[in-house]
Amino acid sequence: MSLSSLIHSFKESKMMSLPLRVKTLIKELDLLPHPEGGYYRETYRSSVLVEGERSVSTMIYFLLTSDDRSSFHRIDTDEGWHHYEGDTIRIHILDQDDHRWVDVGRFEKEVTPQALIPAGLWFGAEVLPGSHGYALVGCTVAPGFEFSHFQLAEKDELMMRTPEHKSIIERLT
Repeated sequence: MSLSSLIHSFKESKMMSLPLRVKTLIKELDLLPHPEGGYYRETYRSSVLVEGERSVSTMIYFLLTSDDRSSFHRIDTDEGWHHYEGDTIRIHILDQDDHRWVDVGRFEKEVTPQALIPAGLWFGAEVLPGSHGYALVGCTVAPGFEFSHFQLAEKDELMMRTPEHKSIIERLT
């Protein structure tokens, strides 16, 4: 069996267990598995360049189910998150020895429809319990996202730096 056949089989088996709305979003938005977890598709990459080589801005759709997580990672630019539909998503942010979070979802008390993650901070996300079992958000990065500037966290490294946040590090790495 070829590698592309194996990948296709894996995607098909994982898709079978997903709720119908999630399957529809993955298909209609042409989403792909993201290395940090969930599904994504880049929808915009500016043709205007910064320093001659990097897009001024990029945007993606990002879908996370209640069975997935966005593993702790960091990038070298600011990232804006915008809620489109589904349940509230909690973004966990580690900054030095501080752990904080922001809940992104339908506008209500202590929940905001958008949030900004400053450049260089470790962050990850999870869908909070709700009636949908997923969250669809958009992420806007400026200057534009480049995988070469994306770093997934190593559990042991984060645990050494911030052992007091063991439970969230274990959940999101």
